[in-house]
Amino acid sequence: MQVSVSEINDIINKEAMGDGSLIAALEEIQERYRYLPPEALILASERLGVPLSQAYSVATFYNAFSLKPKGKHCLHVCMGTACHVRGSPQVLDRLESKLGIKAGDTTRDHLFTLETVNCLGACALGPIVVTDGEYSGQMTTQKVDALLKTVLRTEAKE
Repeated sequence: MQVSVSEINDIINKEAMGDGSLIAALEEIQERYRYLPPEALILASERLGVPLSQAYSVATFYNAFSLKPKGKHCLHVCMGTACHVRGSPQVLDRLESKLGIKAGDTTRDHLFTLETVNCLGACALGPIVVTDGEYSGQMTTQKVDALLKTVLRTEAKE
């Protein structure tokens, strides 16, 4: 995805009012590009009058922000204790194998990002995989295959 300096400037200008404008601008940029491009942090720093180190500090402190491009579809595998004992390591292994990436990486086509989380707070449904905000409980390696097919089928329709 091509980064547009004018688009980033428009986002920053829109969010440049009031307190919390740095976080609001970064959230909007993250939503648009699925990560925070370096030029966005530089522009936000300059336009909002905050040191670049502060912009990077905010961007690296909050887990919602990423400095690496993310895929169109984010898969989060819960590795909390309840999910772990119910098979989340095998689910993660299956996802890594099917996608050809390790946790924390994005596929070359930028379609999928695979991440682990410590707990999703839905322990009774474990193991859980969250795909683009949608929870899939009692996940198994067989259900992983079906989940990926569903996402790819939906993707083909778009």
